[in-house]
Amino acid sequence: MHTCAILLLTGIRSGCFADRPLSAQSTVTATRSEIDGIYEEDQRVREAPTPGAPKPVYKSDAEREAATRTLLERGVLLTGKDFEEAAVILQHSHRADDYLLAHTLAMVAMAKGDRDANWIAAASLDRYLMASGKAQIYGTQFLTPQGQPATQEPYDRQLISDALRKELGVPSRAEQEVQRRQFGAQ
Repeated sequence: MHTCAILLLTGIRSGCFADRPLSAQSTVTATRSEIDGIYEEDQRVREAPTPGAPKPVYKSDAEREAATRTLLERGVLLTGKDFEEAAVILQHSHRADDYLLAHTLAMVAMAKGDRDANWIAAASLDRYLMASGKAQIYGTQFLTPQGQPATQEPYDRQLISDALRKELGVPSRAEQEVQRRQFGAQ
């Protein structure tokens, strides 16, 4: 009896309490593994395919979006990195509301200290604006219409300065022009 009391008073956990923090930790680890796995698959299918081969992304995008929504609904995304990866996944959707949700997730990631989420916050807002029939403001979205040069239009180049773009990890207008030409040459 005295041994148990001393162990508890000194902060040493007995076997009956040891699993509680470890259980919480394994939930966090399992969740990190889940969102990491979904994110890694999302990125893997976007790697450069064999020339001429189609990218098999659209069906699997829907599956990854659903899995990410499940994690959101369960409330198990905890870290800034979790929210950033969820934002990237949902930004690959084809629905304006998902782009806006991706932007919100990126903002949460930034609020949790994930500075890497700056770019996805800008990109998801640009994508949302364009899907809503408005001009993008950061210049993160490039379109390559069939048989035409790459474009960023519609694009309000004047609203956001290059200094603000830099703060968000977004290339300057001059750097974007180089990117646009490279996209057009592919």
